[in-house]
Amino acid sequence: MTEHRPSEPSKLAFTYRNFRFFWATTLLVSFAVQIMSVSIAWQIYDVTGEPFLLGLVGLCLFLPALLLILVTGLAADRFNRRRIMAICLTVELLCALGFLAFANAQEHEVWPIFGILAVLGTARAFWGPAAQSLAPNLVPPEALSNAITVNASAWQFASIVGPATGGLLYGISPSVAFGTGGVLLIIAIGAVLMISRPPQRGAHQAASLATMLAGFRYIFSNKVVLGAISLDMFAVLMGGAVALLPVYAKDILHAGPAELGYLRAAPGVGAIVMALLLTRFPIRDHAGRLLFLFVGLFGAFTVLFGLSTSIWLSVVALALVGASDMVSVTIRETIMQLWTPEEVRGRVNAVNSVFIGASNELGEFRAGTVAHLIGPVPAVVMGGVGSIAIAVIWSQLFTGLRQQRTLNRRMVEG
Repeated sequence: MTEHRPSEPSKLAFTYRNFRFFWATTLLVSFAVQIMSVSIAWQIYDVTGEPFLLGLVGLCLFLPALLLILVTGLAADRFNRRRIMAICLTVELLCALGFLAFANAQEHEVWPIFGILAVLGTARAFWGPAAQSLAPNLVPPEALSNAITVNASAWQFASIVGPATGGLLYGISPSVAFGTGGVLLIIAIGAVLMISRPPQRGAHQAASLATMLAGFRYIFSNKVVLGAISLDMFAVLMGGAVALLPVYAKDILHAGPAELGYLRAAPGVGAIVMALLLTRFPIRDHAGRLLFLFVGLFGAFTVLFGLSTSIWLSVVALALVGASDMVSVTIRETIMQLWTPEEVRGRVNAVNSVFIGASNELGEFRAGTVAHLIGPVPAVVMGGVGSIAIAVIWSQLFTGLRQQRTLNRRMVEG
């Protein structure tokens, strides 16, 4: 199936049919993930009362991406990326059914959940490079920045509605929550299969160690890309507080599952508002300086959340965290996708997925472990201060990234 494209490529991603189905897939999958995430977190903490196990959730999701990094990226470069995504979604659907079966069994041991999470993490390890590498094939370079912002807004919209919905559904019944996640994944499989196969230059080299390491070689040879990826990893690794939201909701803010959903939704509210602003007023200059500024603000608002004892101040602080993160996501992802050659894009995105996993899932493990040792409030505050420090240090280490003016071409290399 071919799609009509205007003679002058549009800068609006929704102009392109394939991207619309890709966006719908992102929205549906993200919605399902948010519903199941808040349900799993509340179930584990409600049964055990142990913050450390909340961090272990992130570790189970992260380790498969780390262990399979050389395989997942090569698969995204060699094979049909749509098909990989459909297979991954099928595995995620089976995991949702596993969570559903566990909820109906009413077990008081939570360890089977971690086995299912490991399988889910394996599916997500293959999903990340395939999905991230497919997006630039669906729109021309002129529309890529808009595509990244709009696609991120789909995830953030799910972050707004999904956690609150998950909390409410879990309050009705854990089976209802996990069942809803499964239905959304079924629809997502249909959406991804509606994407017509775009041109993809496969990697035809022999599957040697050298070809598997091509993504690493490219990233470490390009300091701007290396700086952008590593900045996100270390800043969010230090400042991530999502894993501790059940602790804050129950023990500090004295709230329930519905309020936990509001806290989980707050970063998405801030991010979606910022995405709308970026769509109306795209970044045209001083991209590097803005990147470091908003990473620093991400840390500052994390500190504000950590010190808050009011549910509404906490919601506002988390919304500002999400808004700051949206700016850095748009800048980092656009630079990485535009500067990466198509033939190694899957392997570069596999490395990027591990870096993102390190910042998110491994960051949750860090937060849970530190909270177990010194308490949740010091863990969050120290993490926010650490994010600010990372922004300052990286701005000095990667001067080429700091001096980058535009997202569309290399103006400064260093």
